[in-house]
Amino acid sequence: MTAIRAATTADIPRLTAIAHAAYRRYVARIGRRPAPMDPDFATLIAVGDVSVRVAGDTILGFVIWRAKVDHVFIDNVAVDPAAHGHGHGKAMLNFVEAEARRRGLTELRLYTNAKMTENLAMYPRLGWVETDRRIQDGFDRVFFRKSLGA
Repeated sequence: MTAIRAATTADIPRLTAIAHAAYRRYVARIGRRPAPMDPDFATLIAVGDVSVRVAGDTILGFVIWRAKVDHVFIDNVAVDPAAHGHGHGKAMLNFVEAEARRRGLTELRLYTNAKMTENLAMYPRLGWVETDRRIQDGFDRVFFRKSLGA
């Protein structure tokens, strides 16, 4: 049985391992470590911005997100490569969408690296719309939004 719960500081070693495993394949493609490879989990967990997908005691992935005034920003979604292909990433995105709706927010936003071509193909299939492309913090980023309706 799988579930999504808030991350705790005890989860940090596993979250770090998942981030490294999930993003390691992009280092050569981007030419440097992707930004989502090195989040400050301690700070993010302290403010409640990290949720984890678990099966029993095993963390399968995480999502870093935060509610803003008029939308929810999704900063990072990562799944252990050993658990890919089972819908865990989609389940975490659906969880954040449900949280946004519960809070009365009508839009989700995120960005991905332009060289993460898998994401560029996946997000539109999930209802996301590309809104911008620009260099930000030295990374070539593609911005997406998903309207949740009124």
